[in-house]
Amino acid sequence: MSRESVLVVDDEPNILKVLGEVLTDEGYRVVTAQSASESLRKLEDDLPDVIFLDVWLGPDDGLSLMGTFRERHPEIPVIVMSGHGTIETAVRAIKTGAFDYVEKPFSLDKILITTRHALRQRNLEEENQSLRRIVERNYRIVGNSEPIRSLMESIAKAGPTNGWVLIQGENGTGKELVAREIHRLSPRNGKAFVDVNCAAIPESLIESELFGYEKGAFTGAMTQKKGKFELASGGTLLLDEIGDMSLPTQAKVLRVLQEKRLQRVGGNRDIQFDVRVIAASNKDLPELIRKREFRDDLFYRLNVIPISVPPLRERFQDIPLLIAHFIEDLTTQEGLKPKGFTEEAIGLLCRYSWPGNVRELRNLVERLLIMIPEPVIDGAAIQSMLGNVPDVHESSIPHGSVPLKEAREAFEREYIQETVRNCGGNMTRASEILKVDRTSLYRKLKQFPVTEETGEEGASER
Repeated sequence: MSRESVLVVDDEPNILKVLGEVLTDEGYRVVTAQSASESLRKLEDDLPDVIFLDVWLGPDDGLSLMGTFRERHPEIPVIVMSGHGTIETAVRAIKTGAFDYVEKPFSLDKILITTRHALRQRNLEEENQSLRRIVERNYRIVGNSEPIRSLMESIAKAGPTNGWVLIQGENGTGKELVAREIHRLSPRNGKAFVDVNCAAIPESLIESELFGYEKGAFTGAMTQKKGKFELASGGTLLLDEIGDMSLPTQAKVLRVLQEKRLQRVGGNRDIQFDVRVIAASNKDLPELIRKREFRDDLFYRLNVIPISVPPLRERFQDIPLLIAHFIEDLTTQEGLKPKGFTEEAIGLLCRYSWPGNVRELRNLVERLLIMIPEPVIDGAAIQSMLGNVPDVHESSIPHGSVPLKEAREAFEREYIQETVRNCGGNMTRASEILKVDRTSLYRKLKQFPVTEETGEEGASER
């Protein structure tokens, strides 16, 4: 039997009696009120799931009262009743925020159907809000390090605008999270966020995926289909891994972006669209331009607001926060048992290079929760999963006596110089291992002292 409650507000005792009996027989818990003041008292004493409200309450205006209901509890659907029904009154009620409008004398079947529809609508809205909170949590950027604070400042500036954004960063750093956060802060937040992985779609299909196609455009096109640009119209379109897009497709995308209209594959009708474009890539796009593998005009079209996402090795201070975040998610969503981490385990994780970045860390946390039976993860468990993580005492990195920023810079300097030395000074190879473009690597090395091992200005190219 249903346990939902209904508040019925009407100045006619007979209406209260009839509706109360009918709704009670259907299993609802019914509360009644004969005036505006009484209804407001009972509303606060016991929040109902649905409200039936008469337009005429003696000296009180029912629609004004509904405005108060909606202001205090917008999640509660209000069904307006009137014995003097007119089109004007119905329209006014709906514009004021009523879920529905019923005329007196009303059909009791109509009352029950409307009640069920209102409850279903409220349940759907609550479910939608719950799913939205889960999605927002899953896509939340976690961290309090200097690189993340700088990143969040850039997002805060870019988000409220309509400016196009180019996000660059290694695989697994969270480029999609950044794109979603920009969308969340934008005026387009209530519209669609559509993402397309340009690297995952075969070249033969990417045009139909982006622009859509008409029925009969090719074998298997049994119906018309809208493309990603149309689906994102009014909202945000994320072109992920755009560096993997072929030159012919780049030319078509550039034309569509410039003209803000497209034609579906197999069609001849121009379709207007309005999207905010966010592009993302793990590749060095300027280097691709130099190799003539990426169009410079498309790059400059997209690169209105450049944002760089730092790799995890540059923000190791965030690792404890990320671990706690992943444990909470995995225990809540996957039903895994939570575990603790010793200081030794955290220290080892902070000294690991994380080639897979945040994605690798999340996978490791999940693997540890599943595979390690003990309630606390220790250093031995970390070593068994990651191999021999370098001991902090074997490093020249200062610890415990210098500011965190200096320690991070010392770690980065040592790590980069050691990698360049191991590559014999070959900058191309070193940049591949470090997952950074050569320009950034040169810039980093110019900040370091000249050493014999790394050669002139800390680097050489062989």
